[in-house]
This record gives sequence, C-alpha cells and structure tokens, in this order.
Amino acid sequence: MAVELRAVTESEFPDWLRNLRTGFLHEPVVSDALVADRLAHVDLGRTLAAVDGGRVVATFRSFPQEVSAVGGGLAADAITQVTVAPTHRRRGLLSRLMARDLAAAQERGDAVATLIAAEYPIYGRYGFGPASSVTEWSVDLRRAGLDPRRTGTPEDGGRIELVDGAEIRRIGPGLHRRLAGVRAGVTDRSARDWDVGTGGGERLDPWKEPYYAVYRSASGEPEGYVAYRCDDRWSDGKQPENTLTVADLIAPVPAAEHALWRFVCSVDWVETVRSGHRPPDDALPMLLPDPRAARTVSHADMMWLRVLDVVKVLEGRTYPVTDGLVLDVRDDGGPAGGRFLLDASPKGARCTPTTASADLVLDVAELSRLVLGDGSAVRLALLGRIEEAVPGAAARAELLFRTPLRPFSPDIF
Repeated sequence: MAVELRAVTESEFPDWLRNLRTGFLHEPVVSDALVADRLAHVDLGRTLAAVDGGRVVATFRSFPQEVSAVGGGLAADAITQVTVAPTHRRRGLLSRLMARDLAAAQERGDAVATLIAAEYPIYGRYGFGPASSVTEWSVDLRRAGLDPRRTGTPEDGGRIELVDGAEIRRIGPGLHRRLAGVRAGVTDRSARDWDVGTGGGERLDPWKEPYYAVYRSASGEPEGYVAYRCDDRWSDGKQPENTLTVADLIAPVPAAEHALWRFVCSVDWVETVRSGHRPPDDALPMLLPDPRAARTVSHADMMWLRVLDVVKVLEGRTYPVTDGLVLDVRDDGGPAGGRFLLDASPKGARCTPTTASADLVLDVAELSRLVLGDGSAVRLALLGRIEEAVPGAAARAELLFRTPLRPFSPDIF
C-alpha cells in the first residue's frame, strides 16, 4: 500500500508524537499528560503525517509566524518538528510533505516560509537559504581587563535591578517588539512562549529558575533585560571557578545592551561568561578592554528562509540606497519564479513582474539568503551562485540588500 499523507487526527496524535521523539533521538515514550499538553497548543490541520499501514512514519508541522524585516515585517509559514522514521528514509516523504505545506502557505498568502535546520544539506533543494546566523562567545574575565569597581554600575544615569519571571513576562514582550523594529530576522513570541521561557504557568519538564536583571534608563523606563544562570564550581584551593551562561538578552537600545553585558561580567565568583546565541556583530567583544578575552566557541547558520511571494518580500522592507534592479528568479515550478523589477529606496520599494532584461539571475534559495540583509550578493556571484547578466549588478545588489545590523533570530522553534 502507498504511504498516505494527511493531517493527523487527535487519536493518531500520540503515535505522531512518538515518531517525532524517535526522529529526534528522544526516549520514544509519551505520557497522557504530554499528549494533552501538546494537543492544547497545536493546530491539527497543520500537523501533517505520513501514514503507512496505520502507523505514523513521518511528522511535519507548521504554524503562523511574523518575521521582522528592515522597515517592516513578513507573514511566515514556520516549519517545525520534521522527522522521517529510519525505516522510511529515501522514499521522498519529506519532499511530499514539504510540497503540501508550501502549497497551503502560498494559498494563505504567506510571504515566506521559515525553519531552523538541524542538518545543513537538506533544505536548499526546497528553495530555502540560511538568512541569519548566530555566534557564541566564551569570555575569560581574568584577562578581559574590566575594572570591577566600575563594571556593574551604568555610567549614563540608568540602573540595573534584579527582578523575577513575572516582571519579565510584563515588560519583555514590549522590549522584544522593539528589538524586531531594529533587527531583521526576529520572530514573534506568543504568550505561551513567554510563559514557557520564564517558568510561568503549568509545565511538565523540570524548571531551573534563572536570574533576571533589567536595565532601566535614568527616567525609570525598562530598556532591556538579561536572563542568566550560574554553575557552582570551586577549585581544590577553595577558589571560585564559576561560569555564567546567558539564556536570553533582549536590548533594543545600545546603552541597555552595553550596561547588561558589563553587569553579567561583574558578578562575583564568576570566572567565565558564556554569551549564548548572539548576532555575529554583537557588541560584547568590543566592550572588553581586551577583545581577545572573548573566544568564539560557536558560529553557525540559524534561521533558514524560503521566499514564497517575491513581490510581498521585496516590498516588505526598506533599502539603504535608491536603485533599481531586474531580478530573474529561478524556482523550478515553485511559486517564486519569474522576472521582477525592484525599484527600491530608503522610503520603501515597488516590485513588479517585468519582461525587461535581467541584471541578476539567481535561484530562489540565493534570493532567500539576501532578503533579510545577511547574505552577500558579491560573494555569491564570486562563488558562481548568482549570475551577473549586467556587470556590476552584484555590487549594486549588495548595496541594496545589506543591512547595517546583521539579522538576528534569538529563538529556536
């Protein structure tokens, strides 16, 4: 019998969840409480399964999302929880599930699809490209050169105060929305995201409460916060060797970001600070008198994006310069193929289908790399991933698409 693809039913959801856990190498056991908790927060109409002989052998789920772009936002089809059972690999199940979901997203009018790729080689063949990346640093405070007498106290009239999770749930959403206004790539957080991320509400997994610190401006307004945890390690000589790990730092205002980094670098008994996932152009290393004290321990792609509607995506952001380009987008039967004239400026853009000669020829996956501002058109052209039909077009695209701040996607979904 052929493997059937369809939305999962409520009675099949425990089997779907078990296959999901198997695919991610978690214990393949699901409790009634786990099933009830997950069912309360998923849309079964967008929870897809491949079913073989009555058994779920692949999982795929999506949900609505908003992704920040420079000067605007994009409606996204966020894809998550994708697995194929080890008994059913290499049968095209992922391709069929992806095609079904992207067709539904196009019909809904979503501008893009997004995902976090567990493995790099998989999603390029579906038109996705890495649109943001993250870096993690480990800071050796013994050699950072910070003055402990000044580090923990803001010098601009602001102040740092310790708060609890309830206060973060109160002020965090507004700060997060402000961050989305200055950084591309930020995905929205639901009320449940804030609850789960701060220990609020009922939960099934053990919760270890972090420390929360808020930066308030001289007028008392919250401008940023950090959540962090510390281990408890001491040497045989009774010397502290503790590591402070940042779990979340949201600071749309530079003064708040700088003050919060200096604060976490001033906590007593801490020898090492781990930054957690941060944008590659984060201020942290350059805030240290000795930037070499911040060692890069990880740098990787983060959010992948797939353009579904070229016009919506290119008109959904602003541009740092005024220029016009004709883009010939290749999408091999997908929704984004065609030739488009982009008239762009700092005030906005107009994008229309055209029959004019192309300036650049590129695959939809390469366009998807560029649209949030992180990809380099010049580099892609040098690699042969973009074709310059008109000499110098890649450099012009570089000026159009690049953003002063690199995109940042703080959340895994």
